[in-house]
Amino acid sequence: MPDLLLELLCEEIPARMQRRGADDLKRLMGEAFSERGLFFEGIESFVTPRRLALQVTGLPAELRAPPDVRKGPRVGAPAGAIEGFLKSANLSTIEDTVIEDDPKKGRYYVAYIERPPRTTPEVIAEIVPAIIRAFPWPKSMRWGASSAGGNSLRWVRPLRGMLCTFGGPSGASVIHFEVDALSSGRSTVGHRFMSPGQIEVVAFDDYARQLERAHVMLSAEARKETIRSAALAIAEAHNLQIVEDPALLDEVSGLVEWPVALSGEFETSFLTLPPEVVRATIRANQKCFVMRSRDGALANRFILIANIAAHDGGSAIITGNGRVVHARLSDALYFWRTDLADLRDYRSSGLRPLDQRLEKLRALKIVFHQKLGTQGERVDRIAALARTLAITLGFDVDKSVRAARLAKADLVTEMVGEFPELQGVMGRYYALEQGEPSPIANAIGDHYRPQGPDDPTPSAPISIIVALADKLDTLVSFWAVGEKPTGSKDPFALRRAALGVLRVVLENNLRLPLRDLLAPCMRTAIRAAQMREEGASDPATIDARGVAAPESVSATLESLLSFFSDRMKGYLRDRGARHDLIEAVFDSTDYDDLLTLSRRIDALAGFIGSENGATLLGGYRRAASILKAEERKDGVGAFSGDFDDKDFTEPAEIKLAEELRVTMNEVTRSLRDQDFTVAMNALSRLRVPVDLFFEKVTVNADDSALRLNRLKLLNALRRCFHSIADFSKVTQ
Repeated sequence: MPDLLLELLCEEIPARMQRRGADDLKRLMGEAFSERGLFFEGIESFVTPRRLALQVTGLPAELRAPPDVRKGPRVGAPAGAIEGFLKSANLSTIEDTVIEDDPKKGRYYVAYIERPPRTTPEVIAEIVPAIIRAFPWPKSMRWGASSAGGNSLRWVRPLRGMLCTFGGPSGASVIHFEVDALSSGRSTVGHRFMSPGQIEVVAFDDYARQLERAHVMLSAEARKETIRSAALAIAEAHNLQIVEDPALLDEVSGLVEWPVALSGEFETSFLTLPPEVVRATIRANQKCFVMRSRDGALANRFILIANIAAHDGGSAIITGNGRVVHARLSDALYFWRTDLADLRDYRSSGLRPLDQRLEKLRALKIVFHQKLGTQGERVDRIAALARTLAITLGFDVDKSVRAARLAKADLVTEMVGEFPELQGVMGRYYALEQGEPSPIANAIGDHYRPQGPDDPTPSAPISIIVALADKLDTLVSFWAVGEKPTGSKDPFALRRAALGVLRVVLENNLRLPLRDLLAPCMRTAIRAAQMREEGASDPATIDARGVAAPESVSATLESLLSFFSDRMKGYLRDRGARHDLIEAVFDSTDYDDLLTLSRRIDALAGFIGSENGATLLGGYRRAASILKAEERKDGVGAFSGDFDDKDFTEPAEIKLAEELRVTMNEVTRSLRDQDFTVAMNALSRLRVPVDLFFEKVTVNADDSALRLNRLKLLNALRRCFHSIADFSKVTQ
């Protein structure tokens, strides 16, 4: 069966948009084929800095459209109606139709008119231009004559060519279509500098092979592996190690079509800078990898990835990059020395340097967000929340508040002004320089963590407090002013902040009652937002008890807790928790305490996976099924009262009642102690009595009082299960 090859050639696509662009092309083409009934064997997309490409294998040569079905008049209708129907359907006689039955309208004539098949290239020629014109780039542009002439084509960067062939290795024809001034063909170009001429291609294998010869590596993964292998080889040659940077590797592989790894060096005097500064400088400005010695110390060498195999072996490229690295590191060294000189000046005058920076932060009135006031106001909120957190968790209050107050002071240092990505990192160095205890300095350095799934979470007590305070203040503040994530948009990274809170809490086994903790913060934040709208001169001075409407605070807080709930569910699923067990626990308890939720789900998974749990689940389902059927007759809640042991007659029900009372007490005590494994195990004692009950006892007895008492017993059994989790949500 024939294959499709499509390439869209353009100017350089930003690296951050490449993967999504390739995925969108694959998705949109696949959806368009499916909608039209064009089935295929496989589809794969590729991307380089200058092109999106797509291969679709196993397409049919033509698309047979289903017949056009036209419903005609009833059998026995007037001749004129039948003649008109035949004429509209272009049929000769009534024998060319079929008679079908309608239960309501009786028998009627139906015409099935065959439609001629369409070739697959005809269909593709309609699909591709429509996808190009509506392609969902996050940012796009118009250019040249398109802008002046009012043409509507937008693309991520100027679109320069369209290659589209249909066939196989032995021969493929061009699928012709036009998009504005561009026409499709079978030609493309290779590397911009090393193979600038045009290339004529047939099908995908020929296309990939010719691009390789023209110094274009089509596969992004192949480019990444080439970069990784070459960089490792360079590091080994110098007896060094690469400082791993997966994000930079992804970015660099999107900047080159023919990666060539080269090694440069800089003066050892720059190693007096903090290693994070050296790495940030080289990474941000030159997209280069840094290396370290076997003992972990930063080395004065870097690895750059060129997009050309230069005739001089890359010496000119290395020299040029070295000059830029030298200049930028010189700037960084100047900023570092300036900040240190300021610190020493403050010390000689008897003042605390970072406190002076904090006052400067307040004096400058740097706006955190238009609706949320200044960074100075935010520092006060974080410090207040840190105090509450430290008291709640039993950590050092004074150190926690001190670290929280200094956490943002480095925002007005020279170094952070030049390298914003070093926020917190530089604060730690400056805190150590001024003699702060290491727990406070480390908390300043860690308070933005975790910033991604691979970033470690803070584990020291003071670091935990400041990291939580920073993230919780962000979430409460933005919720208070109605700036919540919507759909795929999250401009303030609130999802990341919530996941950061989840990870800090769960990975450090912290019991944190979110509702009680955040309610006063939300009340204060909403009132502050109201005062700003009313033009108050200093919203930071409002009474912490606030005067916001209670229903407004409650609704906003519940919305934030629901957001945490959704993030928590996704986090647990990513860790391998079963979807049904997550729902069973979340539907049976409040999601205020994240650690409690996690432990309850783990305990439920262990119980359901045991022999006793699997058997008891069957007994629970039988009891729930009986109750559901009887509640339809007697009404929901009809069996909610307590059962009476004296009214039982059968030994099996007497035994179940006895064991259930003991189990309920043990479950209640275990839940109070937050020992969910013990609570689950307590249910295990019901396995034999439940089996015996259903074997020996008829629930719907003729005696109405006995029936009611037995149904109350089953309802108590269900209630005991539901005190732990909603077992009706467990699917297996």
